[in-house]
Amino acid sequence: MTLIEIMVVVAIIALILGGVGMMAFNRFRDAQTSTARNQTATIEEAVMTYRASKRGKCPRTLIELRASGYLNKTPKDPWGNDYEFLCDSRGTEVQVMSPGPDGEVETEDDIVSGTRQS
Repeated sequence: MTLIEIMVVVAIIALILGGVGMMAFNRFRDAQTSTARNQTATIEEAVMTYRASKRGKCPRTLIELRASGYLNKTPKDPWGNDYEFLCDSRGTEVQVMSPGPDGEVETEDDIVSGTRQS
């Protein structure tokens, strides 16, 4: 084998590994987004249950929701940010939001669950 043949084989292996790495990274990012969507749905359900039992009163924080027994733990989104939620005054709508990968609220990558979309 010549040096050129070895370099061609190494280049082919590097291309294959690069493609596999990109696919794995994209799957990981998709899994993070899916996890955030599931958690926002869980928080929304807990807030609605809390409101039903408290005659429309909205919890102030996730800690209050956990202390009342409606959540097992106070979750953070997959990027380490706190979830935020808003309740309407009628007691029928809840919006739960993760700031998404950039950690900034009200940007394109926010993950929003709820009966009211912004």
